Amino acid sequence: MKEKSIYTCQKCGYQSPKWLGRCPDCSAWNSLVEEVRFGGAAPAAGTDSSPVPLSEVSGTAEIRVRTGIDEFDRVLGGGLVDGSLVLIGGDPGIGKSTLLLQAMNRLAEKTGTVLYVSGEESARQIRLRAERMGVRAKDLYILTETSLEKIITHAHRLKPKVLVVDSIQTMFTSALESAPGSVSQVRDCAGRLMLLAKGSGLPVFIVGHVTKDGAIAGPRVLEHMVDTVLYFEGDAGHPYRILRAVKNRFGSTNEIGVFEMREEGLSEVANPSELFLAERPTGVSGSAVVATLEGSRPLLVELQALVTSSSYGTPRRTTIGVDHNRLALLVAVLEKKVGLTLAGQDIFLNAAGGVRLNEPSADLGMVAAVASSHLDRPIDGQTVILGEVGLTGEVRGITGPEKRVAEAARLGFTRCILPAGNLKQVKVKGMELVGVGSVEQALQQLY
Repeated sequence: MKEKSIYTCQKCGYQSPKWLGRCPDCSAWNSLVEEVRFGGAAPAAGTDSSPVPLSEVSGTAEIRVRTGIDEFDRVLGGGLVDGSLVLIGGDPGIGKSTLLLQAMNRLAEKTGTVLYVSGEESARQIRLRAERMGVRAKDLYILTETSLEKIITHAHRLKPKVLVVDSIQTMFTSALESAPGSVSQVRDCAGRLMLLAKGSGLPVFIVGHVTKDGAIAGPRVLEHMVDTVLYFEGDAGHPYRILRAVKNRFGSTNEIGVFEMREEGLSEVANPSELFLAERPTGVSGSAVVATLEGSRPLLVELQALVTSSSYGTPRRTTIGVDHNRLALLVAVLEKKVGLTLAGQDIFLNAAGGVRLNEPSADLGMVAAVASSHLDRPIDGQTVILGEVGLTGEVRGITGPEKRVAEAARLGFTRCILPAGNLKQVKVKGMELVGVGSVEQALQQLY
């Protein structure tokens, strides 16, 4: 077979016919590594194709197979689609393999043969972990292998209903001489698995390692090749884990699944709002409850703020779970439009429970928590706060106010501060609705 050398950047995947000290694409130094390819063009896969009018394409809905873990199915968009390629990434030890092993156990009991391929653990290690979690499905097969060609051969012979590859960074193909985990190996192995999934209709799960920056290791094209990208998030100091979809061709990318890590494995959290508010202190300043919307699910989260005099020339602005720049913007609004003196104060803001708040509906809650801590005046424990804050101090309307307020009422809250523009959209019994048009009005209602 004819050999061909090519130099590939291990940071971004840029390829060059000769060695370069600096990558022209990502500007990384000494990142180009020589890789030897065998043979010519890659073999074509699938059947011959031809253009088809869009109106003649079959419009039948895809058939979904439920894994039996409701939180997992919610993030997948309702279940697993035949021929889909799903990538799951997360920090080491976060629970990716545990979640997949539990899901494959239920699928094996329900649908038949499932093949779990591990390139990191031995079969004995997986067996010990499976016994601890109560995984005993007879049709769940374990294969410890890193050669992609052998894995595909076993898949064709066994004909499983679902295939799991843990992890893509440990796999290699003999068509390349580079080491497993290199950009070329990850890209080519993922490409072969994609052809296997699309050609045979076999759903494939891929586990991906993440870098220190939190991104999935390997070429960026890996996330473009797959149908669904899921991130498993969590803090080592908290037992709670959040499964979040950042790409999904078969469902919404706004859904999240909440799990609790226990000794026997991951346990679903059916009502995360109660969980996040379980340890909320009462009668203390700096605590506010906001209602965020993750896909179709409303979540009530506690925001905690601490404002204290700064001992340095430049005061600190530290956030956990919320955008640092958003806090700086809201503090400027409090100073300019409300008149609070915060220039010489250290401000710390935390979303309790390890939750990450990305939508602007938590703005008014952040403002209320900071003001409460600065004034040392607690907010009524039965009040939930909603609203987006603009640069002129106005409180703007939010989406889905009815769902948020209904969830708050269900958990026992009796008062809601919300934008005046959303008042007509909300009709919830037993809830006092207070509409506000500015940050100053909101603080007047709270204090």
